[in-house]
This record gives sequence, structure tokens and C-alpha cells, in this order.
Amino acid sequence: MTTLADLSVGASARVISVTGQAALEQRILEMGVLPGVQVKVVRQAPLGDPIEIRVMGYSLSLRRSEAACIEVEVQT
Repeated sequence: MTTLADLSVGASARVISVTGQAALEQRILEMGVLPGVQVKVVRQAPLGDPIEIRVMGYSLSLRRSEAACIEVEVQT
């Protein structure tokens, strides 16, 4: 299983599922990170946390622990 936290800068992927505690899962889904949506890792902080992704036309910053709850399929 590959998660959003595993991707390097510039990588694109399609969201497969969002897991985790109910409140965190709901918050991530409300931000537009839905199954089937394309995401791209834009950049990450010098120490690796947080990461910035591009999803549905806007930028979103997530903690690495939050990104680890998002299962993705890497796009080539």
C-alpha cells in the first residue's frame, strides 16, 4: 500500500481511500481529498513536515501523519 506520505515532490497519484480516526477521515474528505481524485505533491518543508499537495485546483498542506492515512495509486 502506497500512501500520500510516501510520495516525493513532483509525484502525481490518484486517491484510492482515506482511513484513520473518524474525525480525521471526515476532515480530509471535506477538504476535497476524495477517492478517485488526482493529487500532486508540490513541495515539502525542509524537515519533511508538512507537505503541500495540489488537489482539485487548490493547494492544501497536510501533516505527514495525515498524509499517511491517504492510500494512493501512483500515476506515471
